[in-house]
Amino acid sequence: MAQASEVLMETRDDLMKIVIFRINDEDYGVDVSLVNSIERMTDVTRVPNVNDYILGVMNLRGSVIPLIDLRKRFGLPIETYNEDTRIIVLSVGEIEVGIVVDSCSDVTDIKRGEIEPPPTVVGGIESTYIQGVTKMDRRLIILLDMEKTLKS
Repeated sequence: MAQASEVLMETRDDLMKIVIFRINDEDYGVDVSLVNSIERMTDVTRVPNVNDYILGVMNLRGSVIPLIDLRKRFGLPIETYNEDTRIIVLSVGEIEVGIVVDSCSDVTDIKRGEIEPPPTVVGGIESTYIQGVTKMDRRLIILLDMEKTLKS
């Protein structure tokens, strides 16, 4: 018979906490363990001779953080930044980077067992960047594989 603490541990291991954000009217999620902070859009210093989806760098509390526009990265239509635009600062391996998204809605738990493998194409982005998909309250959440998304 399982102890109550063992059952609680199994339940926690079965859950994944994600940050949900929007790009091009689609919901995306990223593992909260990768997220350092969520910031409002700020001044960006352009960097010459980089891929067009790299906006440049920003100064965040003394650290220089490269910024990637996920709309450009995924080849989606470009929109003007507004008051809802957010920068999600992530640590992926040894890299600290900011991703620019249309808006950031919430942090929630999902069950790992409910994550389905990625279809070939979702919301106009390649399945290469997708870790999986899950359904939540009648909406589809696309879980991004940030290591693959950030690689050139």
